[in-house]
Amino acid sequence: MINDVEQGLLISVKVIPNASKNEIIKSADTLKLRITSQPIEGKANKAVIEFLSKQLKVPKSYFEIVKGQASKDKKILIKISDTEKKDTVKRIVNNL
Repeated sequence: MINDVEQGLLISVKVIPNASKNEIIKSADTLKLRITSQPIEGKANKAVIEFLSKQLKVPKSYFEIVKGQASKDKKILIKISDTEKKDTVKRIVNNL
């Protein structure tokens, strides 16, 4: 679900577009993001980054979708080098 990598943190998510509200659903091994945006012209991808940015309290510019631009299954890199910030993000994700 969330892994340390050289560039920061890598989060695996499954995106469910056209939802009634934006929310995160955490199960034992995955994060599901329900997003209200439609998967047209990158709108859902943009909404995913905006939503995660708010939830994880990390600037949008730190996020990059590294795998799954056109897929529901995505790998998102959060470019954080500070160990304390990484631990804070991990704590937020684990407490969802």
